[in-house]
Amino acid sequence: MLFEGQIALITGAGRAGKGIGRSIALKLAAEGAKIVIADFVAEAADSVAKEVVDMGGEALAVYGSVSSPEDVDKMVQSAVDKFGRIDILVNNAGITRDNLLVRMSEQEWDMVLDTNLKGVFNCSKAVAKLMMRQRSGRIVNMASVMGMMGNAGQANYSASKGGVIALTKTTAKELGSRGVNVNAVAPGFIQTVMTEEMPEDAKAGIAEQIPLKRLGTADDVADVVLFLCSPASSYVTGQVIPVDGGMVM
Repeated sequence: MLFEGQIALITGAGRAGKGIGRSIALKLAAEGAKIVIADFVAEAADSVAKEVVDMGGEALAVYGSVSSPEDVDKMVQSAVDKFGRIDILVNNAGITRDNLLVRMSEQEWDMVLDTNLKGVFNCSKAVAKLMMRQRSGRIVNMASVMGMMGNAGQANYSASKGGVIALTKTTAKELGSRGVNVNAVAPGFIQTVMTEEMPEDAKAGIAEQIPLKRLGTADDVADVVLFLCSPASSYVTGQVIPVDGGMVM
């Protein structure tokens, strides 16, 4: 199997249903990886960890906020105590607090930047130390096409994801000589729990703006993440791959 014996830590992987993190976890597990499910909600992390075990895999659920360096250090240490190493980090945890710029509160700004950008910094920093000693590793960050093109009503989210793109490139330059590849995936409009709350006519209108004429799925994103974690991408680092049906060209 493609990832047999490897340890993968995925943040924000406890979302039920059509969550991207969950899909990544299940696909990596199906290819032999041992999975560490990190989530702020313990029940959500436990649920996905159980799915991995039920399919014959091995999983550990860890809990905490990626915005807290102390929580991140504890989650990483729990993973190392259990499995001895970390080979793959997928920085998937993210939130939205949408509002127009002139109405956006400082709290709405800080919450999104703390989770979406500072969280990537905290987790990458903690895991990079291990990977540098191993002289191998893969880090995949979840950016967004909104970090590439901006979006009205999402100044905080777009800024956080633009920051993730810049952080990805810088981290790739710093860690490349130690055998660590760092890349980002930039999803477009993906069918998740959040988009399911949108009116059908709104989703249809969005689909019309996409060359492939459909919203993406969590599996569409997960498949690209798996490529970036696999040996097939051994000479790929510092890149941002849109998974958006051609929305941004």
